[in-house]
Amino acid sequence: MSNLLGFPFKTTYNIDIKEPVRNYLLVNGAIHPDAFRNDINRWQNLRKDGVGGVVHVDRANAALSYHAQLLSVLTKLPTDIGVEISYAPVFAPTSVPITLRNIAFERAAVLFNLAALYSQLAASEDRSTADGIKRAIPNFQAAAGTLSYLRTSVLPKLAFAPDDEEIPLDLSVSFVYGLEWFMLAQAQECWWQNARLNHYKNPLLAKLAAHTAALYRSAITTIREVEPLIQQLFPSAWLAHIEAKQYHFEAVSQYRQSLAELEASKYGVELARLGQARAAAKQAYDIARRGKVAPAVLQDVQSLLDTVQKDYARSERDNDLIYHDDIPAVSALPVIPHSAIAKPTVVPGLLNPESVVGPEGPIFAEMIGWGAQEAINIYNDRKQNLVKEKIVDGAQRLKDEADETLRLLNLPSSLEALERSAGLPPSLLQKAEQVRLEDGPAKIEAAIADVHRLGQQDTHILDEAMDILDNEASEDEAMRKDAAFDRPPSYEANVELIEKERRYRDILVRASVSDETVRQKWDEWEGDIVQLTADEAELEAAVPSTNLSHSNRSSAEAADALKHSRALRVALEALDSLHRELQDFVRRAQSLADADDIYPRVLSAASGLEKLAEVKPEMFEDVSDQELAKYDKFLEEINRGESRQAELLATIERRNEQFLQSRREDPSLKARENALRALDLSYQKYREIVKNLNEGIQFYNDLAQILIDFKAQCKTWSQQRSSEIHALARLVQAASLEDEDASSSPPRRAQRDERSSSRLPALTSSDWGFEEVALPPGPRR
Repeated sequence: MSNLLGFPFKTTYNIDIKEPVRNYLLVNGAIHPDAFRNDINRWQNLRKDGVGGVVHVDRANAALSYHAQLLSVLTKLPTDIGVEISYAPVFAPTSVPITLRNIAFERAAVLFNLAALYSQLAASEDRSTADGIKRAIPNFQAAAGTLSYLRTSVLPKLAFAPDDEEIPLDLSVSFVYGLEWFMLAQAQECWWQNARLNHYKNPLLAKLAAHTAALYRSAITTIREVEPLIQQLFPSAWLAHIEAKQYHFEAVSQYRQSLAELEASKYGVELARLGQARAAAKQAYDIARRGKVAPAVLQDVQSLLDTVQKDYARSERDNDLIYHDDIPAVSALPVIPHSAIAKPTVVPGLLNPESVVGPEGPIFAEMIGWGAQEAINIYNDRKQNLVKEKIVDGAQRLKDEADETLRLLNLPSSLEALERSAGLPPSLLQKAEQVRLEDGPAKIEAAIADVHRLGQQDTHILDEAMDILDNEASEDEAMRKDAAFDRPPSYEANVELIEKERRYRDILVRASVSDETVRQKWDEWEGDIVQLTADEAELEAAVPSTNLSHSNRSSAEAADALKHSRALRVALEALDSLHRELQDFVRRAQSLADADDIYPRVLSAASGLEKLAEVKPEMFEDVSDQELAKYDKFLEEINRGESRQAELLATIERRNEQFLQSRREDPSLKARENALRALDLSYQKYREIVKNLNEGIQFYNDLAQILIDFKAQCKTWSQQRSSEIHALARLVQAASLEDEDASSSPPRRAQRDERSSSRLPALTSSDWGFEEVALPPGPRR
């Protein structure tokens, strides 16, 4: 049996790649998945030989090729596309595997198994010959280099979802770092063995052994300092093996240096070195014997200890009888320099993955990268927000401000009452026709019912979330009656969720108050709005005619009133023309946005990036900014329209004041003016109520999704709390069994559940982030 170790593969299982990838591309891909049928099949086939499990030198190339293809996949797709990937823990191949929807997890596991392959190839070599040692050295160094690449380049990018029930602790940085030191130490030991086989001098052998011991010390120290759950992943015999190796090579280093001191006739120093070697060898032997390490390791330590003890007895006798040299204190002995020959080797296939992709090229080579697709999505979102908020809403805001100003000035009702002594103004007929065509009253009644229904639906979702928390609290309380558990009770643990519920509940209450205000407004204006649905004859009958004639007015008064009314009409028509122009700009901006496709530019920019490079959305910010610049002209028109409107409204206010002063008050004119104003105001209230209700419907729909997410968070939190308490219960039960039988041990599954429950996110974590909810604009009375 070898006195060096190779670590095992992480056991994996056959998975279905085709169906999840196809489903993802159907929903999210720009191209139909049938176009990538061959790529998907290649991915499925490459995985068979690329995930490890067979110890053969050719499998290293298969793993490197598969890893390069995974790099290509990760530039095209997000990590979670619905493919469920399963791997068992490294030293527990028959235990329940950890299953994650994470392609980055697959990549990390493939690299881990590649390092395992190198380590097993090295450990299987016959190191009794120089050729066997020379083959083992590069494999151990490749194992260390692959683990180093995994630790520094891959694991920092391996992120887990909040709802992942378990995470692979053997893919933690600390676990991999411990293995990396261990593989490097074994490579250094092979270098030492090669030097001894080639009869190098004792000083160099001492230096090589000193560094070998230092590497084993780094390995065991790294493992000992990690958290207990990770440390427990290593078999106890492995820890004993590594620690025994550390002391073994400390003894070897001191022993070889003692031989060099003997050759230099430094008999006292020789004896001191032998004393150090004997102490270290005894320590190595005790650890190896108690730790039940491999017989080959124990035999090596026993042989060294026997040799050191024999030489120590000889040296002590000779010094006492012949040399009488002073024996220096241990602290006075010079430190043995280290000779570090072993280096982690990152194989070319990892440094240059394109070289091992294969003749068929990367998988999904014709697909636009995920980062580029995200850049397109971000651009479209920015474009839509810009068009809506800055252009569409900007033009509407100007229109609303102008309408409010005209309403306060009683325009155009006061002007139309004078211009038309009988009948209805065309503008009012158009407004009444719109209400009739939309079946205004029925539309409002239906919208009020929808708002009420959606509000109750949102409240029900929130109540269901609270039921989940209440059930968890009841379970927690029931379990505490049977046993005491060292964890916060529910009313302390869920305080953040309860606070979020309170805030959501408050939002719903305030929204309900706003809804009631809208309903009251409808009750107040229902009769007036219903009147707008009457036919033209009924409306005309509701508006009195004036009996003001030219004989009642002086020619000067009439001329003055006519002049100011015409000036006022010109200003009002100019304002209408401005709003028509703004609406035309809005339509043009919306048409441009509908036809706007940044895909060709992003694709062109992405083609210039290095193949297999990680493409991030921020790489395309310059392209996005350049494309959005074409909307600047519309923003400028909105700004000019705002300045122009301010000028026109000032003119209208001045002309209206002149008009009011020039006209002669007449009771019939005043009655007609009031009737026209009432009908116009009814229309304005109709539009206002419809807008309020549409905003309410949109608000409740948006809030429903937020509440559904909150309910899911409550469910996930409660499930994890439930798993945690059941795991604790099993541990308590196992502890009771241990009290009855000291030789019994806790069930393996209970340990797995404990590890899982220990990852319950804190409620202050961003994983439970609160969604800010804005209430819809409040209705005006």
